[in-house]
Amino acid sequence: MTSFYRIARLLVNLFLLAFAALTLTPMVWLLAATLKSPDDLFSYTFFAPRISTFNFRDLFSTVPFHRYMVNSVFVASTMVMVQLFFSSLAGFALAKYDFKGKKPIMILMLSTMMLPSQVLMAPLYELIYRMGLVDSYAGLVVPGAVSVFGIFLFRQSILQVPDELLHAARIDGCSEFRIYWDIVMPVSRPMIGAFCLISFMGTWNSFLWPQIILHKTERFTLPIALNQLVGLYQQQYGTLMAGTFLSVLPVIILFMLLQKEFIAGLTAGAVKG
Repeated sequence: MTSFYRIARLLVNLFLLAFAALTLTPMVWLLAATLKSPDDLFSYTFFAPRISTFNFRDLFSTVPFHRYMVNSVFVASTMVMVQLFFSSLAGFALAKYDFKGKKPIMILMLSTMMLPSQVLMAPLYELIYRMGLVDSYAGLVVPGAVSVFGIFLFRQSILQVPDELLHAARIDGCSEFRIYWDIVMPVSRPMIGAFCLISFMGTWNSFLWPQIILHKTERFTLPIALNQLVGLYQQQYGTLMAGTFLSVLPVIILFMLLQKEFIAGLTAGAVKG
């Protein structure tokens, strides 16, 4: 039986290794494309015999790519902090307080997740226009300041915090906000990591709403800037691949840093007892 389990484990590991290699193939091809010269781009499937940095030099000389990178980092980081604060605060209220209309509010909130975001863009744009937030970063952050998905995630995570711990804190004289900040948030650290990663990726890859709101070139985020690299009559594919690779790199680094919290946060509440 021991040998059987060893063989089965070996087969499973081989299958997972092959699946991982298949999943990483597009990323390897993207990296190989960025290191090719324009003459070698369509001549070799993966890496060419000679490595060229022409695509990166052309990218930074064609557009102010560093400016677009800073814009995306600023918008994504601001959105993560704002959504984290409001979503965790609302999740704490829904998890640990009893008040009239609690269930209908939760049902209404969850039902809004079934609405496609494109349906709300026209009235949302009119609202942002009347508020004078068009062509500003506030016009990107304010509409997404509260995440219903984040509220639901934090509610499920905070439900696991023992009520006795909160009662003990109240006896010691802690205010409700201090209980939230000093007790609930540290306990919910895995969910914080998971939500930060999900929120950052969603904001970082957002294209349609920033394309509608932002007008001035110097305020563009990376998805809009990459779209500007698509020419009408000709296309520098190598330059576009270099920009795409640099735009994906921060998300990969963030995932590597938060992967433990991401897995732990998504599995929080899966097992009771």
